[in-house]
Amino acid sequence: MSRASGYEILQKGVDNMITGQIIQTSIDELKAITKVDLGVYDLNGSEVASTMERDDITTDLITGFAASPADSQVIGVHHLLKIRDEGELLYVLVARGMTDDVYMVGKIAVSQIQNLVIAYKERFDRNNFFQNLLLDNLLLVDIYNRAKKLHIDTDVRRIVFIIETKNEKDVNALETVRSLFTGRVKDFITAVDEKSIIIVKELEEGEGYPEMDKLAHTIMDTLDLNKDGEDVHMAYGTIVNELKEVSRSYKEARMALDVGKIFFGDREVIAYSSLGIGR
Repeated sequence: MSRASGYEILQKGVDNMITGQIIQTSIDELKAITKVDLGVYDLNGSEVASTMERDDITTDLITGFAASPADSQVIGVHHLLKIRDEGELLYVLVARGMTDDVYMVGKIAVSQIQNLVIAYKERFDRNNFFQNLLLDNLLLVDIYNRAKKLHIDTDVRRIVFIIETKNEKDVNALETVRSLFTGRVKDFITAVDEKSIIIVKELEEGEGYPEMDKLAHTIMDTLDLNKDGEDVHMAYGTIVNELKEVSRSYKEARMALDVGKIFFGDREVIAYSSLGIGR
């Protein structure tokens, strides 16, 4: 199965946000610690992730339990439990074994996967919010209401960077940029089309344009080491003081990118302020 681009992932629902690979890693770790085999199945009975051979875990077994009112059930050596998100049934978990601790391990696995779903849903919601913010798809009251709900500060300095790659769905470039911002929970990396990577950067106290320009060149240098000869362009807008102004910085970065490719083709990074517009 081919890997989806960051843009494609952002367009899908929460069900697809937490991938089978993430669930597999989670239950593999639990199996290594507890020695209990675990399997996670969707509501149609298809395997999402597992540490064991399916054997007698039939589709009817999964779908029948999913349709029942019970939250847990023991059938032979299988402990079946439901994984929910805000009451909605997402998956069925099966823990295999006859010892007393199998049910407890199953409950731990359910809790861990439910927490992963919450974390990925929050990430999806934040990315969705910033996408709509960048594209001016939100009313002013919606900006502040949703920001409060998502715990996003409204009165801090931010700046928008745009990185445009030649190849659509450039997964490697997106992952490289994400890796540079690991641990930076207040910075957001998203996309509004399939060729551009958008960085909404929150500035620290004392940071200004020199630091942002240095950051931009650091990102480009890192991408240069990872690209296969394709053109990569980058631009950034002006620093804004309020969340509602982020879309302006984005539009400035977009203009700088478009103008820069025409008139400053020799530059890797173009700042909107360098264009002289509005002066």
